[in-house]
Amino acid sequence: MRITNKIMQNNSLSNINANKVYQDKLSTQMSTQKKISKASDDPVVAIRALRLRSSVTEITQYYSKNIPDAESWLDVTEDALENLTSIITDMITQCTKGANGDLTTEDREIILEQLKALGDEVYSTANADYAGRYVFAGYRTDTPISFTSASTDNYTITEIIDSSAIDEVTHINTGDLLDINSSNYSTYDSLSETDISSVSVNRIRLAYDNCNADSVPVISYTSRDADGNLVDSQFTTTAVMNSYDKSADGEDPYTYAANNPDAVVYVPDTGELLLGENVYNELMATKDEASTSDNEAMIQVTYEKNDWEEGDLRPEHYYYCKNNTTGIEYNEDYLSGDGETQIIEYDVGFNQTIRVNSTASECFKTGIGREVSDIVNAMQELANIETVMGNIESMLEDESLSDDDKEILEAQLDAAEKAYTLAKDKCQEAFESGITAFQGYLDDANLCITDTGTRSKKLELIESRMQSQKTTFETLKSENEDIDITEVAIQLTSAELTYEAALMATSKIMQTSLLNFI
Repeated sequence: MRITNKIMQNNSLSNINANKVYQDKLSTQMSTQKKISKASDDPVVAIRALRLRSSVTEITQYYSKNIPDAESWLDVTEDALENLTSIITDMITQCTKGANGDLTTEDREIILEQLKALGDEVYSTANADYAGRYVFAGYRTDTPISFTSASTDNYTITEIIDSSAIDEVTHINTGDLLDINSSNYSTYDSLSETDISSVSVNRIRLAYDNCNADSVPVISYTSRDADGNLVDSQFTTTAVMNSYDKSADGEDPYTYAANNPDAVVYVPDTGELLLGENVYNELMATKDEASTSDNEAMIQVTYEKNDWEEGDLRPEHYYYCKNNTTGIEYNEDYLSGDGETQIIEYDVGFNQTIRVNSTASECFKTGIGREVSDIVNAMQELANIETVMGNIESMLEDESLSDDDKEILEAQLDAAEKAYTLAKDKCQEAFESGITAFQGYLDDANLCITDTGTRSKKLELIESRMQSQKTTFETLKSENEDIDITEVAIQLTSAELTYEAALMATSKIMQTSLLNFI
């Protein structure tokens, strides 16, 4: 076959062009630092690159965003819970001091003020937030745990309790003792020690005081009929009396409930349901039946409240309730007795989540504030009686008093001393009960801290693993996509030399043709 100059020219141009294409490829790799610039360059590398990039992006989301966000949420939660345990520990300390029977008036005043301040602070801590989201509010992260201002929204609230929540309360009937002063003592000339008494009655203490007196509570429970079958039963309120009211027989609500076995007395200002003996025995007999899937030990109490003060806990974070003002219902599954906890979880790894929140119902129990109120009320009652007793003693020092007036005041002083003794015993019991109750709340708070700490530790391990995986996948991604700069630089230099040599050789060969030999 005869090789013409045209063939040589075409072959040279084709080879030079191929070399130039190769040089362009190397030059592109040098400028992009990548092995390929389009999928057709190397489909295998391209497919692997897509997978590795997706993995790196996902790990980066976990490691750089989700995990730090979860850590911050847990840190805020833990700080708030540690503050809660500190407050409850201080409450226990104050109760321990108060249980000392040798306290002076000044000591009691200090304890009283301390408990009031701690009671106000405990639920403020529950409003801790992270990035504008309330960390103890479950799914309703835009709603604070307590009311930040007074409200008149009417709520229908249903609480679920069991028989262990029914306790005993002591009431001191002081008669007209607290109304006595230097100008009217002679009006109460018949008041004597026999007019002072105390009575103990069983009660259900609602989560709130200052409840709505216009709507009477209903107690729902499970009992057995005459044939032994389980039936749904109710107790309805038989009397509505504020703590300072008297019945037709002149009895206060506590005495009335103690003297009427079938009574259910609603005391809206203190948020109590006082139970007669028969009602108490019926409710205490409730128990869970092993043969059924329902919990027959549950006792439901439904009532209304529309007078909310700043700092009151919002019921939608704790119970089934309906805001009658807005028509919104909350926590319907609560009525089943096993309402779903509103858990917030973060994706922190491949198919791995971690819970970051603790709910208010787990940590900030409604009973904390109610226990403080009971102690404060008992101390305030003791302080009021002590004030009256001091006034009577001062009046007796007046030498101008007649014998009749002295006799009246001495009888009143005897009554005051008896009331003081009873109130002091009640206060002592309140402090002792408070120590036990607050210790239980402290255990709950410590359990929440332990859970939070466990999640934080688990998150640290996940973070360490994500960091290792991030490094591994980034290395694999780099090995798959990135060039070896030294190798490509040498290849590019070689290609350039080859290109220049090809141009030189071709130019010399192309200068000679058949005409040169004719």
